[in-house]
Amino acid sequence: MAMRISNTAQGDDGGTSDDIARTWAEVVATARRTVADGLVVGTSGNVSARVGDVVLVTPTGVPYDRLRPEDAVGVDLDGRQVLGELTPTSELPMHLAVYRSTGAAAVVHTHAVHATAAAGLVDELPLVHYMAGALGGPVRVADYALYGTDELARNMLRALEGRTGCLLRNHGTVVHGATLDEAYDRTAQLEWMCRVWLTSAAVPGGGPALLTLPQLDEAMGKLRGYGQGKG
Repeated sequence: MAMRISNTAQGDDGGTSDDIARTWAEVVATARRTVADGLVVGTSGNVSARVGDVVLVTPTGVPYDRLRPEDAVGVDLDGRQVLGELTPTSELPMHLAVYRSTGAAAVVHTHAVHATAAAGLVDELPLVHYMAGALGGPVRVADYALYGTDELARNMLRALEGRTGCLLRNHGTVVHGATLDEAYDRTAQLEWMCRVWLTSAAVPGGGPALLTLPQLDEAMGKLRGYGQGKG
């Protein structure tokens, strides 16, 4: 039985019960959004967020609309369950591999249709749009491995090197960010780019025009200053 975090205690991990409750609510809301936006079907895909040394993650096989505040599931960075009674997602090795290897605070994994289709066609998503820069550069495809395995986690990490997102062959997407909103937005951008590429590549008579790496580098430089409060 996993231990429960006190309602009042400050944990050694630096997160209070209020932090846990707030972040769990955000994890559930993001998971529900993946379903509403068509990025997953049923309970496929999963979402996590890190609070100190605790990783809050969606449970396996439970419809997201049934998750309650008291259903929070948390593990430490070694995968030991420290919060909740429900079993964590089977893709826990992928989520933990991201947190151990990067400064990410959130991970979103989906089975988005266009991204999954593209992942079966190429080893790297063609540079059909400059928003590839939002994920750190050309998006790679991780080699296939059985879901929920350490092998898949290792393949994913290779594809993620220098990137914040990748495709998984015959599987879907993994994207991370400093917040759940950032991870989700990058996931949506990746699915959109895959849809654009598949749509344009299907037009008879030739494929889409693609950006060069220097053009992408130029766009990435401009993207770093994009948005409000960037000075």
